[in-house]
Amino acid sequence: MSTKGVTTGKAAVKQAVKKTVKSKPEPAPLTSLKKQYMKSNPVCKVTFRLPREAAPGANTVSIVGEFNNWDMTEHAMKKLKNGDFTATVELPCNKEFRFRYLIDSCRWENDWFADKYLPNEYGSDDSVVAV
Repeated sequence: MSTKGVTTGKAAVKQAVKKTVKSKPEPAPLTSLKKQYMKSNPVCKVTFRLPREAAPGANTVSIVGEFNNWDMTEHAMKKLKNGDFTATVELPCNKEFRFRYLIDSCRWENDWFADKYLPNEYGSDDSVVAV
């Protein structure tokens, strides 16, 4: 019986480690809606994230939607060091909510990775988050 070409012992382990190290990890899926469902309450903490590319040069961004009666001041987003904006909102489960981002109090932007989009009465679309 020939063992030519068969690696055994420490050499086999080193070879397996090299193969593992060389393989690249799968990239994380792009998303701007991070959902965390609470075990004790029928609510979901949704973290909304607007990338800086969606709001270049923006100073302020608010998340405005059905969950806050389209109040432009209730959910101001925090600007991160990298230029992205983020805010976390608790929403009741088993519902869908329309929303949009209001940039510098004058420009609307949809979420690039919303769960879906629905037409609104102003001739554009609203982003939708389903929880």
